[in-house]
Amino acid sequence: MRPQASFTFTPWVRGLIIANFVVFFLKMTVFTGPWLLDVFAFQPARALTRWWTPITYMFLHDGFLHLLFNMLVLFVFGPAVEQRMGGRTFGLYYFVCGLGGALLSFGLMLTASSVAVIGASGAVYGVALAYAMFWPDRPILVFPLPMPVKAKWLVIFLVGLSLFSAMFSSGSNVAHLAHLGGFLFGFIFVRVEGTVRSRAREAFTVQPMAHVVPKRRPRPRAHAQAAAPGPTPRRDSSVYDEVDRVLDKISESGMDSLTPDERRLLDDVSKRLRSN
Repeated sequence: MRPQASFTFTPWVRGLIIANFVVFFLKMTVFTGPWLLDVFAFQPARALTRWWTPITYMFLHDGFLHLLFNMLVLFVFGPAVEQRMGGRTFGLYYFVCGLGGALLSFGLMLTASSVAVIGASGAVYGVALAYAMFWPDRPILVFPLPMPVKAKWLVIFLVGLSLFSAMFSSGSNVAHLAHLGGFLFGFIFVRVEGTVRSRAREAFTVQPMAHVVPKRRPRPRAHAQAAAPGPTPRRDSSVYDEVDRVLDKISESGMDSLTPDERRLLDDVSKRLRSN
């Protein structure tokens, strides 16, 4: 499957970008006091008493460039990944990567117990990782490089940069461990989700027709001639061709992309297989 065309929005990507810009606007105009970061930023040392911060920290950014970079990464990689995973799975994946960034940020307590982590970097880096895992050889234009870079090499560079910075830039204000957490939890999620998707596909795999449809006896010729003319019944083989199409759709776009008729078709075929 090809990723969605460039410069397009999908529902979750659109909603996340709008939410991040709205929060940033409110932070700069209405809620300008330091209390906003104190209440909603993720601080590893206070995580038990401020249990909501592993979610809210993803929508806070230190400056406009910080916000712009994260939303640009989400805009470039997010629509194709959302189309590939399906909306609900993509939304879950985004927040799992962000939570992974918060979890690995507990390592910051070893060097600075009062540190506060903000930004969607862990979540959007996880989205970039998913893109590279689905389409590793797809070229990506990176300014100011004169030629495109394959997605897998771009993400490997980002992982290496975050790892190096986490090890040797302890005085930096950038939460590199949050980046690594997004990469790590994103990798685990994609692998597990791929395994579940494969097993679901195997569960719906249709058995050969010889094992499902009993062999019918030929009818007498006189009876066949006396039968009232009418539309030719749909062959069972066409039903299973339709099932194959629906299974391909699940593999490409997720269960959320199915229409009610397609879900009903899978249920009917599954019941027929169990009864046989």
